[in-house]
Amino acid sequence: MSRVIVSSANSFSLRVSEIAPDKSISHRSVMFAMLASGTSEISNFLRAEDTLNSLNIVKNLGAVIEDDGTIIKISSNGLKESSEILDCGNSGTGMRLFCGLLSSADGHFVLTGDEYLRRRPMKRVTLPLRDIGAKLDGRDGGELAPLSIRGASLKAFNYESKIASAQVKSAMILAALRADGVCTYVEPELSRDHTERMLMGMGANIKVDKLKTTITPMEGLLSPLIIKIPADPSSAFFFAVAASIVPNSNIVLEGITLNPTRIEAFKALERMGANITYEVVDNKYEPIGNISVKYAPLKAIVVDENISWLIDELPALSIAFACAQGESVVKNAQELRVKESDRISVVVAGLRACGIEVDEYEDGYKVVGGELKKGVVDSDGDHRIAMSFIIAGLKCGMEVNDLDCINTSFPNFFELLQKITKVELS
Repeated sequence: MSRVIVSSANSFSLRVSEIAPDKSISHRSVMFAMLASGTSEISNFLRAEDTLNSLNIVKNLGAVIEDDGTIIKISSNGLKESSEILDCGNSGTGMRLFCGLLSSADGHFVLTGDEYLRRRPMKRVTLPLRDIGAKLDGRDGGELAPLSIRGASLKAFNYESKIASAQVKSAMILAALRADGVCTYVEPELSRDHTERMLMGMGANIKVDKLKTTITPMEGLLSPLIIKIPADPSSAFFFAVAASIVPNSNIVLEGITLNPTRIEAFKALERMGANITYEVVDNKYEPIGNISVKYAPLKAIVVDENISWLIDELPALSIAFACAQGESVVKNAQELRVKESDRISVVVAGLRACGIEVDEYEDGYKVVGGELKKGVVDSDGDHRIAMSFIIAGLKCGMEVNDLDCINTSFPNFFELLQKITKVELS
């Protein structure tokens, strides 16, 4: 699947319960099951390429897996050395978190990924792990995969991160669980906190005080993880933007995690004028509920705070910027340059191809709202770029190339899109 032509859409009204399960929580659920005694049970697991790669890695690390297509049961007697190279596919989350998990495990492990993942920076994780005793190396001094890990004894640490990154924080927390003393991790602003919530729910001794997380090493194994994965707000957001830019449209997105660190993009869309309401229906590991979005004229905003809370949604939010009145600005978002693509340059190029005036900065960009026009956009192998410009096509029609990447996070994206407009795939 290399190309899609999307037709512009008429007004629509939908209630959707088939949004892809949360990718971040799916990755973590199979990894954290390796730290538990007994059998963990995971339902509504995201069956996409990246998360299935994590499940396969866990199997290669010695887990016994039963999967009836509805519930995945994982039993583990500890991490075991694998004779296989562990392939993370396109997932930076998978690679960076496995670095933390495996740094204290007995044995030698090799992590690799696809051509896009092998060019993404890894020193943000490998360097702090090395500082506490991890034996971890890779290409370019540990900056690039494949990465080689030989499990070692890890020292207690007091680490202050210069960036707000849930991946770095999670890798260090996983390392801390097997360190030789109490550890602390401080970040400049709060990043996604799924790791802390889930591990605390399993019985880990983790305390969070604003930006400081204190981790006491495990004395034994944790309690099994029994979880139903909520729908992914990052995936749901594409359809929230759709309802916000197609006049007289509305959508209800069901079963979404309402974790405050995950719905910042919806809050930004609210600030732009979209009519959005939230309904909590459950709260165990995560607050879960429904998000309703109704069309309203959009106005420009500045996005320069809590960037780590909406880093994945900024490409889709940029489509809303293009349809808003005024000049929207993104600042403090250098992290966009080291995602699956350089999302700043790719978003800027895509919007310009659609007739939108954009100024590019090192840490962001300015979008002058106007009239989106049908263009041809290349995703650069980035699933969020691909889906963002496909959603833009609901306004004006669009051709987007390089689509296989969408299967890494949202396999039924086109199935849902076809409820709104005509889609031609080739």
